[in-house]
Amino acid sequence: MAEFVSVPGGTIAYEVAGEGPLVVLAHGMGDSRAAYRFVLPRLVAAGYRVAAVDLRGCGESSARWPSYSRTDIAGDLLAVIRHLDSGPAVLVGHSVSGGAATVAAAQDPGLVRAVIELGPFTRAQSFKLGDLGSKSYRKGAFRLLGATLFGSVGLWSRYLDHAYPGRKPADWTDRLARVEAMLGEPGRMRAMRKMGQSAPTDAGAQLGNVRCPALIVQGSLDPDWVDPRAEGEAIVAAMPAGVGELAVVEGAGHYPHDQYPDETVSPLLAFLEAHVRA
Repeated sequence: MAEFVSVPGGTIAYEVAGEGPLVVLAHGMGDSRAAYRFVLPRLVAAGYRVAAVDLRGCGESSARWPSYSRTDIAGDLLAVIRHLDSGPAVLVGHSVSGGAATVAAAQDPGLVRAVIELGPFTRAQSFKLGDLGSKSYRKGAFRLLGATLFGSVGLWSRYLDHAYPGRKPADWTDRLARVEAMLGEPGRMRAMRKMGQSAPTDAGAQLGNVRCPALIVQGSLDPDWVDPRAEGEAIVAAMPAGVGELAVVEGAGHYPHDQYPDETVSPLLAFLEAHVRA
């Protein structure tokens, strides 16, 4: 059951379950809080209060907003923490929301005790012509670019199929249908396109200001990078020494939490035990 918090420009939907330290889950673009349907119950069972959020423009949150930057999303996530009056919280952000978690941690360290970033777009992306030599990267990049440039639900679905190399969730057909239905609602595809076109420079500029513990999780087969491990290492290196650490989920693509929930939750729980329960 969704609950709502009002922020300037609209309302943000979320659902909350469990008792214990607060963990806030934020999904990637063109998605909804259902992306964490396998993660949320595992964290609740481990003794955490978990809030899964629909980003601005997504799920049951308001569709139309003036902008969809990582800084905007960070402000929404901080508003949810304040509304729940349960901080400081751990922010878990996937893809674009990984960058938002970085911004939130830097802007309001009193409300964010740790961040976990899954396949994050958290810094400016460099492109080399030679990158197109990677078939997986090339295919993903063209489908992603086409979806955001032309507002094509079909290309987005084809990107998602590619972003889950190998094993798919048991409810894959239903998952795609839910995503496609959401993007068919008025304003939702525009929100995805605007979010996809926002540069991660605001998040990258804040990496050096993150002082709380940070875990970066990359899928070893994430097609959004030629070398996903190297991207994760670069994010950790841009943070102050000793702040960040990297975990790699072998065989996973851009959605490790959905594709390999047990293998992804395991390092999450170890990180939480070390930095929240300690």
